[in-house]
Amino acid sequence: MEKTWKPTAAGICSILGGVINLIFGLMFTVLGGLAWGAFGMGWLGAIGVPALICGIIGIVGGICALKRRTWWLAIVGAICAIIGPGFILGILAIIFVIMGKSEFE
Repeated sequence: MEKTWKPTAAGICSILGGVINLIFGLMFTVLGGLAWGAFGMGWLGAIGVPALICGIIGIVGGICALKRRTWWLAIVGAICAIIGPGFILGILAIIFVIMGKSEFE
């Protein structure tokens, strides 16, 4: 089996998208906690927590793509990388994971 650039590019895109989601989620979770008492804007935390979870899954999926193991986790990580401001990276990750499916164990 020949190793190509596709799973590597998918892993990098998924990890970057996951890190962006992680930062986005952390920012909104902290802002939601701070704004809860002062402005009654605790709903910001409700936006931040799913972004945190998707960021973590995106990073784990990107690592699986870089190692070329567990294809389904790599595709789930790429899908989770779509959520948030780094959605372009998530779309690219999905495309590259699907194109490189034959290289996964």
